[in-house]
Amino acid sequence: MVSRITCEVSDESPVTVVRLAGALDLGTMRAVHTVLDRCLTTLPDALVVDLGRVTVADRLALSVFAATARQAADWPAVPMVLCSPPPDAAAWLATSTTCRVVPVRQDCAEATRWAGATAAPRLRARLEPVAGACRRARELVGDACSRWNVPHLVEPASLVLSELVGNAVRHAHTPMRITLTLHQPYLRVAVADGSRTAARAASPDLSAEGGRGLLLIREMAQRWGSSPLADGKVVWALLPAN
Repeated sequence: MVSRITCEVSDESPVTVVRLAGALDLGTMRAVHTVLDRCLTTLPDALVVDLGRVTVADRLALSVFAATARQAADWPAVPMVLCSPPPDAAAWLATSTTCRVVPVRQDCAEATRWAGATAAPRLRARLEPVAGACRRARELVGDACSRWNVPHLVEPASLVLSELVGNAVRHAHTPMRITLTLHQPYLRVAVADGSRTAARAASPDLSAEGGRGLLLIREMAQRWGSSPLADGKVVWALLPAN
């Protein structure tokens, strides 16, 4: 018999709550991962997963939550918390590595309070693919760093975000979603656009006038990457905040 699971998503801004119902096993965990991943790409302040109506048919399937949390650690840095696990699942979680990565709370109200309290400060903005986009991006960095009292990050973050925005203007030709997230020990800089083409660092020859933007980001950032979205991609970079 094929197992089934449903995922009800509630955008209870600023926290997104996903309520699972049905059997969680090795067959349904992929569907759960897909839903959680899609929720994370919308950049909520936090993600709560309610297990109150879940039957855990295979304890190995609980690893989907740790995998999702680890995947989100670089980007988008959204805290994730589980709540209301049934007794058998609670016992398995207590002895698994999942609890080292994803906290567990007794009920949804407690989990929502915890998630909201631990959410990282973010600045979000939309930019059009126009000539002034890079200048506006630098202004956003200055505003964020002033608000968060990290003036030493203005110069590197302005340079990285300008390169990311310029790359989107030149190649994606779509509106962009800019996100700056201060989640110690990093400032996370991200630009989402409507192109599905993954960003890759080029290898221009010495006479080339351009093509070095992502190489520069690679040198300045602790890590960077290009992640697919339902409607395009996001290119992100982690800058040491200390």
